[in-house]
Amino acid sequence: MKITLTGEESLRLEPTSGPLTIEAPTPDVQYSPFHMLGSALGACTLSVLHSWASNKNQGVDDLKVDVSWEFVEGQHRVGSMKVQLLWPSLAAELWPRAIRAAGLCGIHNTLTHPPQITVEAVGGESPPIEASA
Repeated sequence: MKITLTGEESLRLEPTSGPLTIEAPTPDVQYSPFHMLGSALGACTLSVLHSWASNKNQGVDDLKVDVSWEFVEGQHRVGSMKVQLLWPSLAAELWPRAIRAAGLCGIHNTLTHPPQITVEAVGGESPPIEASA
């Protein structure tokens, strides 16, 4: 799989043979934790579509998955994500089923129904934190 950073808030995934590669258009574009989140969503989507396509005898050589996100204004968190499927060889009548299959991605479902997250100190007692007024 090849991941190409297409911007600070976007990337493209393509199926390739060989090891995973991550490329950036310029040295100033760094692979951030938000790119990791986008990569997880894109890789999961690509994997689900690859499996779906193999059951339909559909080639995936020209399949690309673009993932982009927008931040919530004034906050350092993602407010929305968009997945775009580029698949020129897919017949028009198969698109609704492909999009439905893409929605079965476990990362997609996790982000749609977020898990509860806890943070704990390991290896020692954490001092109590007083709530701010």
